[in-house]
Amino acid sequence: MIHYQLKCRQNHDFDGWFKDSASFETLAGRGMVECPTCGDTQVCRALMAPALAIRAEQPSPPPGPAPGPATSPAPPPAVAGGGMPDHVRAMLQRLRSEVEKHCDYVGPQFAEEARKIHRGESARRGIYGETTGVEAESLAEEGIEVARIPWVQRAES
Repeated sequence: MIHYQLKCRQNHDFDGWFKDSASFETLAGRGMVECPTCGDTQVCRALMAPALAIRAEQPSPPPGPAPGPATSPAPPPAVAGGGMPDHVRAMLQRLRSEVEKHCDYVGPQFAEEARKIHRGESARRGIYGETTGVEAESLAEEGIEVARIPWVQRAES
């Protein structure tokens, strides 16, 4: 899945998730992408800044499972009307737990490793890590399925 910032002719900004860029182009071309504010179906992709995690240099992780990208958690995303609802945070914490349990953390080499898996050069398995928005779009255009999920702090259980 790929995430796009979208804009209608009335300059309303909104988000959209699509299988890949071709899916967005097809759906938008058929008038099937609609602004949630005004209902306009003439929408285009807005300029997006890549989501880059800037971290201070950290010591090497201890042996064992990798801690994942949440070692320096970002603040929760903004939600209209206040902070992230508790039930949404709980679902995202469960999702994070399942990803960490069943997938390999590959860090900033995510795009490179995803391509190796796609080409059969590396074992087929679930992976997670960091990549830029441009790299994620490039992977999707190559037919490599990727999904971006909000990475919330672990549950305190």
